[in-house]
Amino acid sequence: MLRIAIASITALLIVGHAGAAEPIALRDMGSFHVGGRLVEISGKPVKEVTLTPGGVPVKVDPNGTYQVEQMYVQYFLPASEKGAYPLLLWHGGGLTGVTYETTPDGREGWLNYFLRQGWAVYNSDAVERGRAGWAQYPDIFKGEPVFLTTANPFERFRIGDGAGSYDPDPAKRKLMPGSQFPNEGYENFVKQNVPRWTTTDDAIIAAYIAEIDRVGPSIILFHSQAGSFGFKVAQARPDKVKALIAIEPAGLGDPAKADALKNIPTLIVYGDYIDRDSRWPTIRARGIAFADAIKAVGGSVDVVDLPQAGIKGNSHMIMMDKNNAEVAALIQKWLVGKGLTK
Repeated sequence: MLRIAIASITALLIVGHAGAAEPIALRDMGSFHVGGRLVEISGKPVKEVTLTPGGVPVKVDPNGTYQVEQMYVQYFLPASEKGAYPLLLWHGGGLTGVTYETTPDGREGWLNYFLRQGWAVYNSDAVERGRAGWAQYPDIFKGEPVFLTTANPFERFRIGDGAGSYDPDPAKRKLMPGSQFPNEGYENFVKQNVPRWTTTDDAIIAAYIAEIDRVGPSIILFHSQAGSFGFKVAQARPDKVKALIAIEPAGLGDPAKADALKNIPTLIVYGDYIDRDSRWPTIRARGIAFADAIKAVGGSVDVVDLPQAGIKGNSHMIMMDKNNAEVAALIQKWLVGKGLTK
């Protein structure tokens, strides 16, 4: 029998997707749930439910205690760690951690990219998303979930050129001129969409704070809806957040608490076609005003408009675009320049 000595933490070799030249060496990987609370529900009728077609009915009593509002986190720790702090990846609205995994057209996502650069990466499904689970509404999640049509992200995320630009036939879609979004993978992108609520922000922030408290000092990279989560969590835990990378933040922090961010280097990245959109000029202007508020109290904020940096054609889903590695390299250079690598 061949006996192989295994160290306390095993080195794992994972070959990257789509023929990556070099395997990714990990010293560990795993997952956990964090945050959440217990909620009591009462006054509901007991139901008889057949859980499996042809099965024996069972009585289901919905009254009792429920575990809700927890968050799912999956982590990957490189064998050769070069980042000074873990990198937390937070997705946008109606999405999950799949945002940062394999792109819709099968290329490596930012999770793999930053692992290859030596960052310990923590990728999450926020409260109400994917493997975090759901809860009853309106008993616990107030209001109703929001679902998106197939056309909605195409027309709203600056992939297509405005209203009416989507067509089921990829050849008939009206893409933004020079678009870098992988049109051939659009159906795979919309398969990632999950319902979202507009009333769960406090629960999401509480779970992200719990993640920071568990993982320790970290760098947060966040997208779109998570703009408010990233900035507000940093304002709640300024001693534990070592840098912020905001990818087209659609939400922001509390301007009255900008002082809490003055010692946290911040990078805000915007893609292309903003002036062609009905909403994004206002969203960007609010982001710039928030950045100015941080600068006014002595903070450091770098704002990068990718077209001005010579990187063109990016949709709102920058991490999925065909030039995603080029944008990731820009972020990596910024992190190195801020002294955040070992």
